[in-house]
Amino acid sequence: MATDVLLVLTTVPDATSAQDIADALVGNRLAACVTALPPATSTYRWQGTVERAEEIPLLIKTTREHLGALTEALRSRHPYEVPEILALPVEAGLPAYLDWVAAATSDGR
Repeated sequence: MATDVLLVLTTVPDATSAQDIADALVGNRLAACVTALPPATSTYRWQGTVERAEEIPLLIKTTREHLGALTEALRSRHPYEVPEILALPVEAGLPAYLDWVAAATSDGR
């Protein structure tokens, strides 16, 4: 059973950026929750060179309805020129949790 809940993934360079983005997204009801994971090492190709950087992965729980506004808010606060923004559909989950995500991102609650 598919849902309207999405898991959005991004990475940021530091804890300050992570907290700023989390506060803005949750504060504006664009995300129900943002989970910052421990730093990880990313290896990637950027402008023709293989780079390596320590980054903080963020797991952002939202709804399909809010994806456009969330993407714009994330891009405006993100320090990277081309931030990773991947939205993955949630196929199933605990119904009470999925309901909470919808309620936490609703303007009326």
